[in-house]
Amino acid sequence: MAAPDRFHFSRLPGARPEKLADDDGIVPISPAKGEGPAAERLRELLARAYGQDWNVTKHTELLAQVGYAGGTLEDWLRNGFFEQHCALFHNRPFIWHLWHGHKNGFSALVNYHKLTHANLEKLTYAYLGDWIRRQQAGVDAGEAGSDARLQAAKQLQSALKLILEGEPPYDIFVRWKALSKQTIGWQPDLNDGVRMNIRPFMSVPDVGKKGAGILRTKPNINWGPKPDRGKEPQRDKKEFPWFWNGSTFTGDRVNDVHLTREQKEKARK
Repeated sequence: MAAPDRFHFSRLPGARPEKLADDDGIVPISPAKGEGPAAERLRELLARAYGQDWNVTKHTELLAQVGYAGGTLEDWLRNGFFEQHCALFHNRPFIWHLWHGHKNGFSALVNYHKLTHANLEKLTYAYLGDWIRRQQAGVDAGEAGSDARLQAAKQLQSALKLILEGEPPYDIFVRWKALSKQTIGWQPDLNDGVRMNIRPFMSVPDVGKKGAGILRTKPNINWGPKPDRGKEPQRDKKEFPWFWNGSTFTGDRVNDVHLTREQKEKARK
């Protein structure tokens, strides 16, 4: 946890990534599905990495280096980590902070490289489902604030279901792939890059910052309406209709396109 422009877990003294990795790439910030809170797990990671040099002073120094002097690891994870991570990786983050908009509500850090369809379902129904059941129990017991957290969590679950289904505007569109090769639902191809695959998470209704969707903060990413620079070589109209204007091939590198599941399935047939 060095300064934001230098921090990476692999640079911690003694860190062994193969021993510290999370199996499914999903780390809830609050306890969920039997997993401990992210801050506690990070604290254990730091203690292992620093060994005998780990103490309260080191803990305080690291938080100060990331602008959270006087705060806690949970404060940083909830409110500062994702924005700093986006800056470090030039707005192409591989750890995504998903939340439902409430400061002390459900939040999870997910490793995009492991976010398969199955793991997104796991996040939606297992992790978030566990949180929803606990909030419902809180409502039944008259616990203050639990009703607001419950409704926000249900809305987040609805948003994740939309992403899993992948109907416009929650679909993935990759302009250089033929219509018959476009992704159906949440089945991302990592080779297409963060810019293309993160879009559904920023397209669902905002829960916090404008344009961020269900991300904790908004990476500086856009898809148009202005096309990217340059032109495409001539492509078949049937497979690449977005490069055509009627009977005229434009070759404009457009990204602000949405395709229905029906269109994609029909093209595959």
